[in-house]
Amino acid sequence: MDLTDPQRGRVYRRCGCRNTDGRQYGARCPKLNAQSDHGSWAYAVDLPSLTGRRETRRRGGFPDQNAALAALQNFLLAERTGITADEALTVADYLREWLLSKQEVLKATTYAGYHRHVHHDLIPAFGPLPLTDLRDRHVATWSRRQLAAGRGRPTVHRCCSILSSAMNAAVSVDLLARNPARNAALKRPAAPERLCWTPQQASAFLHHNAETHNDVYADIFEVILGTGMRRGEVLGLHWPDVHFQQRVLFVRWTLASVNNARLHLQAPKTRASRNWVSLSPRVTAALRRQAARHRSAHPDQPRLQGMVFTRPDGKPINPERLLHTLRRRSAEIGLPKIGLHDLRHTAATIMISSQVPLAVVSKTLRHSTLATTVNIYGHLLPQAAHEAVTALADALDHADLPREIS
Repeated sequence: MDLTDPQRGRVYRRCGCRNTDGRQYGARCPKLNAQSDHGSWAYAVDLPSLTGRRETRRRGGFPDQNAALAALQNFLLAERTGITADEALTVADYLREWLLSKQEVLKATTYAGYHRHVHHDLIPAFGPLPLTDLRDRHVATWSRRQLAAGRGRPTVHRCCSILSSAMNAAVSVDLLARNPARNAALKRPAAPERLCWTPQQASAFLHHNAETHNDVYADIFEVILGTGMRRGEVLGLHWPDVHFQQRVLFVRWTLASVNNARLHLQAPKTRASRNWVSLSPRVTAALRRQAARHRSAHPDQPRLQGMVFTRPDGKPINPERLLHTLRRRSAEIGLPKIGLHDLRHTAATIMISSQVPLAVVSKTLRHSTLATTVNIYGHLLPQAAHEAVTALADALDHADLPREIS
């Protein structure tokens, strides 16, 4: 029995029975018509030939007709598109291989997030499926169920984005014809509203730290609020990168916490982040206080070396410990609860509210582009825009006044 594919090729049943001469019956075995479970299914398809001689590809061992037809269609699809469909490759196997390939190119913290979501979310959800069987509906259904179960939209979006990135890589190496996660993934959720302190609140916090605590954490907060540096950049700062005479420092490292456990020094967030930062007199004073503590703890060192901000035992300060200190000390004087990155936003807000040109703010924060600064702090610009058009109108009104004719 055989069935001809309407496009090209055919599927048929065959077996391994042999005649008296020892040759296999193949598709002509008499038992095939008598016994429906005898033998297995196969497909055959003629290949294009440059010699004029017939060349046929045959594959067998399929349990039923549908499986043989599916295998034939996959072969024909691969022939038309160049996609090499590996029916034995599952989503789980592919994601594990893809994740290994990302280990050398991603930062440690980013890779840890990828690893967590691949193994805890994506493989349990889609792992058993053959890679070529993954469809948009699978991803969309999983996303809806996760949200219905109370999972946060940012987390679900992050999982789908990782899956989409992996599927893009599969497309680029001709394992898939298209990315099944591209259209099914959730849209990026809106960024939460930025929480900032007023200049009065920020000043009160720094004053409280200086008067009540006067320790390494007080000076860390002084540096963050006085420069707009990221928390990891301050915690990863090294003494050779601090230049007191020139009142500048160079951001060369950032300290990150991998899975809230292992501390890791890595390159700054972007190429623009690796740059010089100017220091105000009060930030310079904070760094000099820390230098005095360091010399007191290490009198045998002729020069300042190592990390600037450390624990008493010389080990790096965990960002989580710094966050707990911020929350505890701000609560001591009744300030609104904010996070460490909000201190950077507070610094940016104070600069913009003080009418510092946005281009200067962008350079101070070391954003990659001015557009990044506008996207983050655009809500602070209406007042500046109002002042700008008012100044423009005043200039035009002044120019419109009658002038004396000599």
